[in-house]
Amino acid sequence: MSRWAPEKVDRPIIYGSPKLVHAVFLELTGLRPGGYAEVMRTRIYLFLILLSLVMTLPVVGLAGEETVVSIPVEDYARYDQIITSKFLHSETQLVLLERKTTTQISPEQDGLLTSVWFLKQAYFDGTLPVELARGFVAVNQAPARVEGRFQFGTRYRFVSGNAVEEPEVSLARPVLAGWLRSVQAMPVLDRLVFSRIGYNLRQTDALVYVGNPRPDGSGAGFLVWLRRQGSAWSIWDTEVLWTVRIEPESDGGPLLAP
Repeated sequence: MSRWAPEKVDRPIIYGSPKLVHAVFLELTGLRPGGYAEVMRTRIYLFLILLSLVMTLPVVGLAGEETVVSIPVEDYARYDQIITSKFLHSETQLVLLERKTTTQISPEQDGLLTSVWFLKQAYFDGTLPVELARGFVAVNQAPARVEGRFQFGTRYRFVSGNAVEEPEVSLARPVLAGWLRSVQAMPVLDRLVFSRIGYNLRQTDALVYVGNPRPDGSGAGFLVWLRRQGSAWSIWDTEVLWTVRIEPESDGGPLLAP
């Protein structure tokens, strides 16, 4: 036997005739009723429809209601700092917090917050960086759900409009059904509502709105500008956006303070 003889092939080679290949090709790709291609096309369409429904679930809830986004965990330290520095005092025993962030920062704001309107107000005497202003406007196009992550050292409860939620914070003090009368009889900060926090690109400046609308119709709203040095944040400046005061001697309603 010659050493150059071809080696034996263990696996047979199958040759398909053009007629056989053509018949199988039509079976796989032909769109005849009940055929393979027709069935697979239907399954692909169903898959794409289900995929589109799943992708819309984070935006639209199962009950048709809009689902709000969550607040980054690190932002709660900024909220704690503002509450402690601007609103708490030694007699405060309970703080009521609005459950959702607000997108309305001024009585003069009409509709959604826009960069054009916001920059036109020239807050902080026009020294607010445009990049920071746009970052603030961008994150405040929709409300966000506020979670029980505060650590400002005082008990707090969440409220939604005039409804007080069941305690979600272990240190929260129960409030009775007639909550307006009850909370006024004790040292209660009622209430605080925050916006989401906007940052510049380098995360060295932050801007947040906080409102303090009180049950008697008075209150105020503020923009708080924070700056970071190293890893520490501090309040750089505060702008009063609106105030409402009650005149005890007046027979009229609340007056918008100048």
